Parts: sequence; C-alpha cells; structure tokens
Amino acid sequence: MARHGLFVGLSTLDLVYLAASPPHNNQKIVASDYMAAAGGPATNAAITFSHLGNQATLLGVVGAHPIAQLIRADLESHGVKIADSDPKRIDPPAISSIIVTQSTGERAVVSINATQSQIAVEQLPTLDLENVSIILIDGHQMQISKVIAQEAQSKNIPIVVDGGSWKAGFEEILPLVNYVICSANFHPPNCCRPQEVFAYLQGLGIPHIAITYGEKSIQYFSLGEIGEVPVPAVKPVDTLGAGDIFHGAFCHYILQENFTNALTLSAKVASRSCQFFGTRQWMKEETQADIL
Repeated sequence: MARHGLFVGLSTLDLVYLAASPPHNNQKIVASDYMAAAGGPATNAAITFSHLGNQATLLGVVGAHPIAQLIRADLESHGVKIADSDPKRIDPPAISSIIVTQSTGERAVVSINATQSQIAVEQLPTLDLENVSIILIDGHQMQISKVIAQEAQSKNIPIVVDGGSWKAGFEEILPLVNYVICSANFHPPNCCRPQEVFAYLQGLGIPHIAITYGEKSIQYFSLGEIGEVPVPAVKPVDTLGAGDIFHGAFCHYILQENFTNALTLSAKVASRSCQFFGTRQWMKEETQADIL
C-alpha cells in the first residue's frame, strides 16, 4: 500500500551544467551537458519518495511566475502534488545555478534559497494530516514547519529533519521530531565536533540521529545505541542532490525497516544517484532490483 509523505521546505529551479571545472573570474567556459529541473532539499526528497512507490506532497512556495511553470511541470511529471502557500506570487522562484566538475562529480552552487519567500503562518494552506504517514522538514520554512510539527506530534506522525546546515528556528522544531539526519555541516550553537552535535540533539530527546559524511560511513545514535553504517563505494559522476535523495529514500524505508536498515538502504539509493549526471537520470536508468 502506498504511503503518503508531506515534504515541507524549499523549491527551486535548478540549472545544472557539467563542465571541466567552475569558471575563474572573467572566464567563459563551455559545458559538456546540462539539465533544468525542480530542486531544493524537500523537493528532491519528495520526488525520490514518489519514485519509490509512494504518494508525495510538497508544501512550499512555487508561485505564478512563468518560470514557476517549469517547477510545476517537473513535479507533476514525477507524481508529486503541490501545496503552494503563495500561489499568486508574481516574483520569480528561487533559481540555483550549479556547475558539476566532470572529473570528480563535485558541485559548486549559487542560490538564493528561501530567504525572500518565507511563508507566514496565516498563509498555511488547509492540510489534512490524517492520511500522512511521514513528514520531512528541511528548515527553509521555519514558521509553518513549527505549526506542522506540533500537529504531527499530537497525531503521532513521524517527523524527519533534513539537517543540511543549522538554521535559526531549528531549536523550536527539533524537540518535536523523531529522526534527524544531519550533514557534517550541521552545527547547532556552540557545536563544532560530531560528539557535540550528537550531545546537543540527544539533549533534546531525539531518539534517532545520524550524521552523513558524503562517501564516508554514516555515524548514528538510535535509542542509546551508537554505531556506523558504511556507504557503498562508487565512482561519482555527479553528487548534486545526493543528500536530498538520501532523505527521500529514508522516508520510504523507515516506514518498513528499523533505523540502521533504513540508513543502509538509503545510502545505496543515494550512492547510485551519484553515478549519473543530474538529479533525475538515475531514476530512468534504474531497474526494479536497484530499489529493493
């Protein structure tokens, strides 16, 4: 039976180029490949969750600008519903320009994120959480995320936080969540080392915590147990969106597996995505065996 996930946060238009290297000052370069697709942590996670056989709804700002139609079309083509909190917005959506280095798969990103499109609580569309199986919050829409997290906790709906980086307001949401999946760049106040991050999050009563380190093993804390989960070794073509894809896969697998198994399977999906250029090609090349 398909599960329903609600993904709260950032939606962008990603313009992605594959090139030998990022340009230097006053340099023009020619890319060997390119793609345009909807992007953002919650957006890519929602598309991954949908791809794995579930129903996904993205809650954020898309708006009515002509560029926004590209985002809508991409989301709709991947079966993701849109709960737009500012559907009449005439300003252009956030646009990310990304250059992927051909030899390493590393990416350089310029983006305005959601700083100019924050949703006030009164803009929150009416949502029925009764059939929602899991919620992911990426931290780019803090005001509405707090309201949703409070309601979800009262209904015992599991909440996953994508901790790509620390954002003001997380301190009010984190005590309400079940799972925090952080990157190595996630640094709460006065926390520099992984041990300090774990201690901070454990102090908030979060039962399941993981810190990802790219191709290195994932460190985790789960109900008092500490350990590591290996990440499959691959030759990366493009690491763009790998973390977002990991989180979308995690939302899928945690509804059927224990925490460590969900981390293991999500790492497999994210690693596979790194073997293809862009954030969508891995889905086209995938076989059924790849997602089991």
